[in-house]
Amino acid sequence: MTVLASKGQLRASFLRWALFTVPAIVLLGFLSGQFGGSPNSLWFQGLIKPDIFPEPKWFGIVWTILYVMIGISLALICSAWGARGRTAALFVFAVHFALNLSWTPVFFGAHQLSIALYVLAAVVVTLLVVMVLFWRVRRLAALLLIPYLAWVCFATLLNYEFLLLNPDADGQDPNRAVQRIEI
Repeated sequence: MTVLASKGQLRASFLRWALFTVPAIVLLGFLSGQFGGSPNSLWFQGLIKPDIFPEPKWFGIVWTILYVMIGISLALICSAWGARGRTAALFVFAVHFALNLSWTPVFFGAHQLSIALYVLAAVVVTLLVVMVLFWRVRRLAALLLIPYLAWVCFATLLNYEFLLLNPDADGQDPNRAVQRIEI
């Protein structure tokens, strides 16, 4: 049996990938949040919040932790050179993560609660596919995504609750409000 790489070489490969993927995932998540619209907007402040809506500070904390875990999971797959299914897993992950990053601009930027709900449904479905594909390459990579799956399921429920409580806010743009002046 020929050994392609020692355990030390494999560990070094994972660390190199992690030094790239973790900051990249965190940065992309941060940029999506910064440029995709804001929960501080007048539109969002005017929405009726569901009872299950957590304190806003938790979103930044939870997403940062999840993005680090996602980055580590991705590094495990990236460093699995020659593993069967690696390329497919990375491709589906890229599609999935693009969907993830698109939710913030759709919800907060475009004020499209219903479309954002569909985006989250696609995020959940593609995440399940990613987890199956990651499991086939490296089981730990799939297991690291379980808290992320739980959070996006919660986010989907939260988005649904926002839509139920605020049906008139779907697609509403407070910047295009008309002011009526009586003469």
